[in-house]
Amino acid sequence: MNILLTGAAGFIGSHLTDKLISNGHSVIGVDNFSTGKAENISHLFSNASFSFLEADCIEPLDIKNDIDWILHFASPASPIDYMQKPFLTLKVGSIAVFNLLDLAREKKAGFFLASTSEIYGDPLVHPQEENYWGNVNPTGPRSVYDESKRFAEAVSFAYKRYYKTKIKIIRIFNTFGPRMQINDGRVVPNFIMQALANKPLTIYGDGLQTRSFCYVSDMVEAITRFLNVEDTGPVNLGNDEEMTILDFARQINELTGNKSEMVFTPLPRDDPKKRKPVLGRAKELLDWQPVIGLKEGLTKTIEYFKKEYEKNSNH
Repeated sequence: MNILLTGAAGFIGSHLTDKLISNGHSVIGVDNFSTGKAENISHLFSNASFSFLEADCIEPLDIKNDIDWILHFASPASPIDYMQKPFLTLKVGSIAVFNLLDLAREKKAGFFLASTSEIYGDPLVHPQEENYWGNVNPTGPRSVYDESKRFAEAVSFAYKRYYKTKIKIIRIFNTFGPRMQINDGRVVPNFIMQALANKPLTIYGDGLQTRSFCYVSDMVEAITRFLNVEDTGPVNLGNDEEMTILDFARQINELTGNKSEMVFTPLPRDDPKKRKPVLGRAKELLDWQPVIGLKEGLTKTIEYFKKEYEKNSNH
């Protein structure tokens, strides 16, 4: 297939590009490097199955090629990024979605939206199934991301109902691995970078809030499988092994040999207390479940961050 992928230089986007090409597809990667990095995809620049367009999908894209699918993965995704770039975040979940859905209609292509577990907000239902509508503060600091993704889902379904556009929607839960930004403010980069510097890990709140962490190779495997089944979604993708942030911090310290104590700071506003996907739909539809354990995934991720840490220390 010929696939257009926005956010191709981002963390998940770049791994997904690798996977699609290794599965025999051709990929046109689009990115404006607002949060992605060229080095995430530089190894693909000589690959005949990959072409790259540096562009902002908030503006209509001029694409001459035939396209089978448009995968929309462009968006700031960490609280630091989307709070620093609120208008970009809102536009990439609204204007860009209209642009790409119009392009999908023009090309008679499908539209695949990377949505997020954040659409469940600070959930009052636990664990979270796809039919849960969420508990989102529409005016809080996180709303620029949460509501842009909720709006993007609404637009996608409107095109499906009105224009019969073929759509697919996934909701991505916490995912980690190499190529994450080292300073994106989320728990995995934060803890690993602090541990590598032998600093105390910063715990927000009491550390008893929970997350479930999916390694990136499991995530992209599920995404590529979903492309090949007849289903619209939304489908939760992630790992359903839930753990407290405190236990997660202890594991990072153990794997890095960091002996520093932990420091506790106030919980940011609207930070979810619990986060765990119900994966029944993904497991049944895709014959898939995560296979990389937390320790194995963290070991690979820490190796990547060590190299990045050393690079930055040498500057």
